[in-house]
Order: sequence, then structure tokens, then C-alpha cells
Amino acid sequence: MAKPVLEIEYCTQCRWLLRAAWLAQELLTTFEEELGGVTLIPGTGGIFEIRGTGILLWSRKTEGRFPEAKELKQRVRDQIAP
Repeated sequence: MAKPVLEIEYCTQCRWLLRAAWLAQELLTTFEEELGGVTLIPGTGGIFEIRGTGILLWSRKTEGRFPEAKELKQRVRDQIAP
């Protein structure tokens, strides 16, 4: 069975690449055996969304803030290893 790949879509105009890359590193370090990868997707318009297996795990627009690494890891764990 293929390992899930997460996507982090971030706003290039807002300069959120470093934040996206840091979260990708955190997720890959924590779930090194469970994840097949993390894809960084450049976007615009203030977007910062994290998706996994077709499910929206985090949206800055919906939540009103960026995720803390701990809470994002919990959401990812709930999806890939419930």
C-alpha cells in the first residue's frame, strides 16, 4: 500500500515558504515511516492549507491562524494512523 503524501499550499506573495518548509520538516521527521512525502505547492491570495489523502487538515482562513506543530501532528496522526 502506498504511503500518504501531504500537501502544504502556501502564499508566495506573503512569503510563507519558510513556514511551510519548517512544518514539512517537522512532519517528515515525526512520521518518517508513515509518510510518502510532503509536497509544497506555491499559491497566492493568503492561502495556507494542509491536505492529506484528499482531506483538508488545516486552513489558515478557516482557523484564523497558523497551526502549532503539535496540533498539526495530532491531526495528521488521526488521519494516517488512527
